[in-house]
Amino acid sequence: MKALEDKILTEGKILQGSVLKVSSFLNHQLDSDFIMELGAEFARLFSDADVSKILTIESSGIAIALATGAAMHVPVLFAKKHHTSNILGESYQTVVHSYTHDCDYTVVVEREYLSQEDRVLLIDDFLANGKALEGLLELVHQAGAVTVGAGVAIEKGFQNGGEHLRKQGIRVESLAIIEKMDSTGISFRKQP
Repeated sequence: MKALEDKILTEGKILQGSVLKVSSFLNHQLDSDFIMELGAEFARLFSDADVSKILTIESSGIAIALATGAAMHVPVLFAKKHHTSNILGESYQTVVHSYTHDCDYTVVVEREYLSQEDRVLLIDDFLANGKALEGLLELVHQAGAVTVGAGVAIEKGFQNGGEHLRKQGIRVESLAIIEKMDSTGISFRKQP
C-alpha cells in the first residue's frame, strides 16, 4: 500500500536493534482517518474469506483490527496479555514472547467469544518474528475455529516471521513489507 509506505518514509524513525518507530500515526498516537484506510484495505483484501470474527492481541493491533471490523461489519476480539479479574469464564490461553519488551506473556481469550463456528481473520500492526501471530493461531486452534488469514500493517521482510507463516499455509497479507532498514534508509519489497 503506497500510502503506508510513504507515511513510513516521512514519519517513521529507525531506532537501534531494527526497531521502526511509527508512534506518530500507528502505535502511540493514531491517525484515525489513516487507520480507517488500513481497515478498508484489509476488508478489500479479505472480502473473499467469509470472515465472521477478527482477532488481534493487545494493544497496538486493536485500532487496526477495529477499523477492519468496522469495514467488514464483524466483531473484533482481542487477546489480553494478562488474565484479569474481568475474565470470568473459561479461557483459551497460550504464551507469546515479545521481542520488543523481551518477556513472555500469557495471552487469554474467553471461550464464549471464540468458537468452532468462527472464521477468524488475524490482524496486527507488525510482523517480525511472528510470535504474536503464532500465539493467535494457537488460540484459534484451541477453539476449533478456522483461520482464514492474517492481515499485517507492516512486515519486516528481512526477519523470518512472514516466511515461516506462509510456509505453514497461512495466507498473510501485509500492506507494507520492509526489505531493508538501516542507517541508509528503508526499502520496500515490490508487491503485486
